[in-house]
Amino acid sequence: MTTRERFRAVMNFEPFDRLPVVEWVPWWDETTARWHREGLPASITDRYDMYRHFGLEVYYQDWFRGQSSTCPPPPKHLAGVVSNMDDYERIREHLYPWPVIDHEMWRRWSAEQKRGDAVIWFTLEGFFWFPRRLFGVEQHMYAFYDQPELIHRINSDLCAHSEKIIDELFKHYTPDFMTFAEDMSYNHGPMLSKPIFDEFLKPYYERIVPKLKAHGVIPFIDSDGDVTVLWQWLEPAGLEGILPLERQAGVDVAQLRREHPRLRMIGAFDKMVMNKGEAAIRAEFERLLPTCRTGGLIISTDHQPPPGVSLDNYQLYLKLFREYAGKV
Repeated sequence: MTTRERFRAVMNFEPFDRLPVVEWVPWWDETTARWHREGLPASITDRYDMYRHFGLEVYYQDWFRGQSSTCPPPPKHLAGVVSNMDDYERIREHLYPWPVIDHEMWRRWSAEQKRGDAVIWFTLEGFFWFPRRLFGVEQHMYAFYDQPELIHRINSDLCAHSEKIIDELFKHYTPDFMTFAEDMSYNHGPMLSKPIFDEFLKPYYERIVPKLKAHGVIPFIDSDGDVTVLWQWLEPAGLEGILPLERQAGVDVAQLRREHPRLRMIGAFDKMVMNKGEAAIRAEFERLLPTCRTGGLIISTDHQPPPGVSLDNYQLYLKLFREYAGKV
C-alpha cells in the first residue's frame, strides 16, 4: 500500500497491510537540539526532512491562522487583546487574513499525494481556541456569561472565514483530513460545561462540518487532556476523529473504542515511556494493539517527544514501532 492508501484504509476501518509509522506533530525544539548534540545531522531541521531522515511516512500540514502578523500582541502570556465589542471592532482589520493559501506549496504537496507518497491535512482554529486567544484565558471564561453576544460575533466571523478557506481550498485540492485546534480539556476533563458547548460552539460545528464531509475530508478535533466526556458532545456535532489522546490525562483508547465504534483516533502512545527502555515501550505498544486491530486508530506519540528522550531512545522507539506496525 502507498502512504495515502494506508491512511485511508485504517481511517475507514478497511483492511490494511500495516499501521502507518508517523509523527503527527513537529518535535520540541529542545528535543531536536539535544538530538543534534547526539548525532542528528545539523542540516536536518525542517519537520519534513526529519520525517524522511527517520523513515517516517510524510503527512503534510498547513495551519490557517485567524490572526494576521499585524495583530497587536497581548501585554503578557495568557492575556488577551479584546475586552469588549469596541476592542474587537478596532482589531478586526488584523483578523481573518486573506489570501491564506500558498498555492505553490499545495501544488507541490498534491503532486506527492496523487502519487500516494504523502497525506495532506490542514488545521483551522476552533470555536473555543480562537476566542480564548483574543480574550486571554481567564477573561474568556467570564465572557461566556458577561459578553455572550461578543462570543457569538467572534465565532460567527471565524466560521465565515473558515468556510471561505474551505471553499477556495477545495476548488483546487483534496486534503485527506483536517483538525480544529481547540485544547478544551485538561487532565480532569472539559474546561467548559455541556450547556456552554451547546450554545456557543456546537452551532458553528454543525454549520461547517458538513462542508468538510461533503468533500470526503475527515474532521478531527485536536484537544489535549482527558477527552472522554468531551467526545460525547463532539460526536453529535458531526466530528469524526480526535487526537492526541494523552495517556497521562487518563485517556483509554480501548474504552473510547467500546463506547464509540466508528471514532477515528491518532496518537495515544504515552510519550513518558519513551526513555524507560525496551520493556516499557513494548508494553505500551501491547496496550494499544487490540484497539489498532479494530481499525480507526493510527498510533503516534500523544504529543511531542519531550527533551528527556535521547536520540537512541527515539531510534529504539521507531524500531519497535515498525515491528508492531507489522504485527497489527
